[in-house]
Amino acid sequence: MTNPTEIIPGVLFYSYYSSSRKEKVAFMEHNTLVLQVSGKFSLVTAGQEWSMSGGQMMLVHKNQLAEITKTPADDGDYQTIVIILKEDLLRQIALDEHIDVTRKYNGPTNVLIPGNDFLQAFFQSLLPYVKHPDEQITHAVGMLKVKEAVYLLMNTKPELREFLFDFSEPHKIDLEKFMRANFHYNIPVEKFAQLTGRSLAGFKRDFQKIFDMAPRQWLLDRRLEEARHLITNKNRKPSAIYLDLGFESLSHFSHAYKKKYGVAPSDTLPVGEHL
Repeated sequence: MTNPTEIIPGVLFYSYYSSSRKEKVAFMEHNTLVLQVSGKFSLVTAGQEWSMSGGQMMLVHKNQLAEITKTPADDGDYQTIVIILKEDLLRQIALDEHIDVTRKYNGPTNVLIPGNDFLQAFFQSLLPYVKHPDEQITHAVGMLKVKEAVYLLMNTKPELREFLFDFSEPHKIDLEKFMRANFHYNIPVEKFAQLTGRSLAGFKRDFQKIFDMAPRQWLLDRRLEEARHLITNKNRKPSAIYLDLGFESLSHFSHAYKKKYGVAPSDTLPVGEHL
């Protein structure tokens, strides 16, 4: 999530946007509960695509890359409450409740939570915090609300225990398949290593064996190849694609593109067009 209001720093966020906003990269490091107040929240990961509107809730699993689109309601409002379920809190709850933490979660990475009276009441109880973000809320009070969310989730869907209390590290996955599917995400190489279940040194070593070049150079080349394909074969404008391909600015994209292909992206002609 980008630039939310922090009701409780690092734990409970509230975001408000009055126009449509798309975030190409969101690294969901922790299990996260998203409560939609108004507007539409859409989330796309490597394996799933979900959307929800006002009054719905979603639990998002940790260690994921996601594309998020936020669309205001017809009245122009978009409001979301985001609760970060950090591992230290979940470990404490597991100890308190004698929960088995040895099982690895293998279910869906994102789960829509069915509404009930208890969750709706919890949802309503957060709105005063949202309406008065400038008032100082103690960390202890905030953590009580987060704990309440965890207990209500377990009560609503007992099978979420494995989801919430899976403390295993990401398993070592197919690096080539993962990188070809996620090259467009603008995240540090260290995050790619983490998401593929490797140390940074192990990631670089495996990457070199597979692609015969360093990760940063391969990422740049792959993004530029995709850019050229979109411009020449899909008639896409450079200004419409550079962010989606992991470039931080249009000028950075244009400079790298011209260096590789000898022509600016704005001067690249679509297939079938001639000077």
